[in-house]
Amino acid sequence: MSTPRLAAVLGPTNTGKTHYAVERMMGHVSGMMGFPLRLLAREIYDRVVGIKGRSRVALITGEEKILPDNPAYFICTVESMPLDRPVAFLAVDEIQMCADPQRGHVFTDRLFRARGSQETLLLGAETVAPLIRKLVPEAEITSRQRFSKLGYAAPKKLSRLPRRSAVVAFSADDVYANAELIRRQRGGAAIVMGALSPRTRNAQVALYQSGDVDYIVATDAIGMGLNMDIDHVAFAGLSKFDGRRRRALTAAEIAQIAGRAGRHMNDGTFSTIAGETGAEMAPEIIAQVEEHRFPALRALSWRSSALDFASPKSLIRSLEELPQGKLLRPVQGAVDLAILKAHAANSEIAAAATTPEAVRRLWDVAQIPDFRKISLDDHVGLTGRIYRHLTGEAGVLPHAWMAENVTRLERVDGDIDTLAARIAAIRIWTYVSHRKDWLDDAAHWSGVTRAIEDKLSDALHDRLTQRFVDRRTSVLMRQLKQRDELVVAIGTGDEIEVEGHFIGRLKGFSFLPDRAAAGQEYRTLEAAAERTLHRQIKRRVKELAAAPDDDFALVCEAGVLRPRLSWRGAPVLRLRAGAAPLKPRLEPVRGSLLSGPAVERVIACGQVWLAAHMRAELGRLVALAAELEGEPPPGDAPPLAGLARGVAFRLVEHFGILPRATVDADLKTVDAAARKALHRHGVRIGAGCVYQPALLKPAPTRLRLLLWALAEGRDSLPDLPSPGMVWAEVAPGADHRFYEVAGFRVCGNKAIRVDMLERLADAVRPLGQDGKSFEATPEIMGLVGLSGEDFAKAMAAVGYRYRKTNTAATEPDVAPRHVFTWKGRRRAKGESGKAGPARRQRRSKRERSTADPDSPFAALAALRKAPAPDSSP
Repeated sequence: MSTPRLAAVLGPTNTGKTHYAVERMMGHVSGMMGFPLRLLAREIYDRVVGIKGRSRVALITGEEKILPDNPAYFICTVESMPLDRPVAFLAVDEIQMCADPQRGHVFTDRLFRARGSQETLLLGAETVAPLIRKLVPEAEITSRQRFSKLGYAAPKKLSRLPRRSAVVAFSADDVYANAELIRRQRGGAAIVMGALSPRTRNAQVALYQSGDVDYIVATDAIGMGLNMDIDHVAFAGLSKFDGRRRRALTAAEIAQIAGRAGRHMNDGTFSTIAGETGAEMAPEIIAQVEEHRFPALRALSWRSSALDFASPKSLIRSLEELPQGKLLRPVQGAVDLAILKAHAANSEIAAAATTPEAVRRLWDVAQIPDFRKISLDDHVGLTGRIYRHLTGEAGVLPHAWMAENVTRLERVDGDIDTLAARIAAIRIWTYVSHRKDWLDDAAHWSGVTRAIEDKLSDALHDRLTQRFVDRRTSVLMRQLKQRDELVVAIGTGDEIEVEGHFIGRLKGFSFLPDRAAAGQEYRTLEAAAERTLHRQIKRRVKELAAAPDDDFALVCEAGVLRPRLSWRGAPVLRLRAGAAPLKPRLEPVRGSLLSGPAVERVIACGQVWLAAHMRAELGRLVALAAELEGEPPPGDAPPLAGLARGVAFRLVEHFGILPRATVDADLKTVDAAARKALHRHGVRIGAGCVYQPALLKPAPTRLRLLLWALAEGRDSLPDLPSPGMVWAEVAPGADHRFYEVAGFRVCGNKAIRVDMLERLADAVRPLGQDGKSFEATPEIMGLVGLSGEDFAKAMAAVGYRYRKTNTAATEPDVAPRHVFTWKGRRRAKGESGKAGPARRQRRSKRERSTADPDSPFAALAALRKAPAPDSSP
């Protein structure tokens, strides 16, 4: 009889170790394989079933058992391997897990005790090789090289990740957060976590493998042998909570996960997510991963398998037995031992655990996995109730109690977290149902719990897909990659459907995606529109070029100053500040599908319409600007020349309304002929303003304000005074230039229309000749609709000084009189403001003549003029 073969097949990921072991097992009459994850065990089970048939293959995990009548091959999690079943072939995958602080002792036990009668394979990373040589010297060690290269790539943002990428995070919250971002930006992602049921996980993997989504977001569970078509692995973080503390990932752990990138002969890459805090990979780590060089493991986790069931205390002592030698280290923080100690300290439970059988059962109960992970005390309470029932009179779990705990979980309402919590809870009862000696009808409860878990798993898959996958976007992305032409339909309301999917509307030349779209989804829909609407765009360009003027309009969005040139009610061009105040430039609106010559054609048509529109609304101002640019005046009219030409330039720069004070010095030297040239363009030289009265109408005013705002780079304006208003309140903090362009002059806290101020100046000019004072009548005040101090400020604006006559003492029933005096010529800018002798004399005389003899100030003046008292002795 030949000596059984014991071999360790070691190497990095994608070396074909698992495939090799399955092939070796298929050559034996019986076999058993242990895997670190039930997800991986399920994957290999399906593969072996495809080779040997369902009747010959068993699946055994903590929560799932598929046991045909006479199986020859057993696919298990490492903890669930039935070592009392003799098999010809046996393999343990990821044997380097012997060093794991929590589960490692189980792998170490399999390293020492699990053997096939003909062949045993230990599969894992090369870091465990030195320990195998020392602890299991009879094992032959074979190293395997990776089929493809694994290289580091520069960090990328989620929005820039290449297709067929996996994003790895280390908590459920981080998985969900990254998946949500990918859904918004790239159309969707599948989810893989160890906490998912096999059914949910398989459905999510199928979603990715089918190409419905190009991205998968997973925990580090993805690193344990799950085989998918992944080209790139991106780490959302480089640390994780290992059950006791948060720590940095080792280079070997990073390599184990990154190794999922690249399958067989296809090279793979790995990186971090750009911008993620704590996700910068050190150069030395990168080199280790690329070269597959990692420090060897120094010790294996160990716990005695020779347990003493005489009493709970003796069982605890045997579990806490220290290993011999430096290559083995005791388990730290084992949850099952903590639960056992909590039960041993309970007097009721301790009183029931008095026989080896009762102690063994207590230990079995303590090993029920805490899938819910609510708290240790909560799980201790649940397992305590289970043990009390098992040690009661019936010796099994009551049917009614099982029904109460199981049936309440059979609900598929709620969100992702709610369904995940129910699945975690039902997994405990699924685990319990596989203990035949704990239930009267274990097969019944196994079927019930499995059906509930499947129902919850399907619901969870649906919720995950609804939340993290945009079906429309993923379908369009796949079809865009596969086909040159897509079926597009445009409805009567410009609704666009591509391949039967509503993607948005065509407004003018712009694609407006469905409001539910965002991020990359928007760009995907835009790409679909660009691929399918080019013919429609060409047709619309021709229609615009032949359209009548009535089809166009100049519009602004509500609440903001974004002037647009619209065609048939749809914005097609936006206005931008140009080289001259009256020459804005045009460009396509954002989201426009115009390109190439079509852009130039639409802009040219828009410029023709806009020029005609400005001539219609701002005719005389546009004509004035045209003459300044070289257009000859009509007929024999004298051209603008000299200082009059300068005044015209300033007037155009100020959009047709110019404070007279800014050009007063120039106007004094402009002769009659030059003034006639200005008058030809409708320019009025008033007392306070130089302006074109035709521009004060509402439509020209709106257009001038729009052009002024463009030139100033403004994106908003104060409310425009209502048409017909003579004055308006000045908005707090408003730019006075706004009111000037609008045709108003700011006088205190009131803005008064300039033409009404000129009417006021014309009305009072005869009254104030030769410096005479005059009283303002109600009729005069009515010209501007103001009185009191507000009217006084209006009069000051047209050159008059206000003097209020106090009659309260002599005529208490008579209102104060409002007396005004012409202030004289307005000084030009830069002119000295110092008063001459005659002016000072007039001021002194006026002050003396208007002093009130009964006022306190008159008494003070008398004291001031009295001679100083004689202070001599």
